[in-house]
Amino acid sequence: MEQTTTSTPSVQAVAEASLDTTAVIHRFNDAFQRHDPSGLAALIAEDCVLENTQPGPNGSRHIGREACFAVWQRIATTPGTYFVLEEVIVKDDRAIILWRFCWGEDESQSVRGVNLMRVRTGLIVEALGYVKAGA
Repeated sequence: MEQTTTSTPSVQAVAEASLDTTAVIHRFNDAFQRHDPSGLAALIAEDCVLENTQPGPNGSRHIGREACFAVWQRIATTPGTYFVLEEVIVKDDRAIILWRFCWGEDESQSVRGVNLMRVRTGLIVEALGYVKAGA
């Protein structure tokens, strides 16, 4: 009788993917908290796809390490802005980052949003950004 194999990952492989994803997302968020994007390029896959929140209504799409790094570098170093992390959820190779982006001290000078991230072999391969918009 011929034996078949399944492609279902082992419990250990799933656990390792979550740990790897957690570490990558922590380093990613830390770069924005410190306003220091110098370590970001090492986290971005060559074939990464980034869908940014701007310009409205559909944002912009960026493909490749250099293009994604350029967008994130600009965001991380914009004077007078900062992110408040609300929650980070990691499951296997996926992460959900809930945040508030601020350009002043008043709540009216901020916007809430979410990033849906995917990590493969220790690198970010997909980042989809969404914001709550006013009418």
